[in-house]
Amino acid sequence: MRSVQDTLYNWLTIKVVCDARPDDTAAQETKQMFDEMLVENHGVSDIKIETDEEMYYVHYVREGESKKTRFPRELIEVMLNQINLEPDKFVNYPNN
Repeated sequence: MRSVQDTLYNWLTIKVVCDARPDDTAAQETKQMFDEMLVENHGVSDIKIETDEEMYYVHYVREGESKKTRFPRELIEVMLNQINLEPDKFVNYPNN
């Protein structure tokens, strides 16, 4: 991911899946990868999320400066909605 915006978008999308499916090991591993990218590649910290009926608002600190971005709920929740519509395609295989 080259931009902070793209990385935050992907991170938030998988975070929403993780929150809804806490036992989904693949989602948890993917979120961890994006967590690391945000910190190591983009210097992002102190992420906080707010939502309303239409948007997700992501507040964060980058290089000592407070920033905020927003994403439409329908874009962020598309992966979770797909999983919920076709759960057989997204079976969790826990690590042994």
